Amino acid sequence: MSDDTFENECDRLSGTVDSVQFERVRWSRNEGPLLEKLVAMMRASVEDRPDFELTDEGSKGAIKRFVLKVHSFRVVAISLGLEAGKAVLWGEPIERSSYRIVDGQRHSADARAIDEAWMKDTLGRIFGEVRAAAAA
Repeated sequence: MSDDTFENECDRLSGTVDSVQFERVRWSRNEGPLLEKLVAMMRASVEDRPDFELTDEGSKGAIKRFVLKVHSFRVVAISLGLEAGKAVLWGEPIERSSYRIVDGQRHSADARAIDEAWMKDTLGRIFGEVRAAAAA
């Protein structure tokens, strides 16, 4: 029996015995570390910008949500999640902000193929969707 076959049988049996507990274990083994790696890449994208700050606000399970502050002003939320093997990144308006998202998109790619260049490019696209609320 190969290692993969053994692991698949372990997963099958674990899921048969308790599907809820198995899903928690499976998520913490697979998606959890991947999501944390993507969060670290997102934070690294702006770490050389003292005028930018990402503050974790409203993260829930598989969706990480950060408020982007620029010059200490709350601008927008940037959310990052995993859906069917894809990483999805998008911007959202937030309360107490003078900024909005125009033509916001959900940006996605194979989660395991994402690198620093993709993360910076995608964050740049989201930043490009931000406008002052008074602007048309």
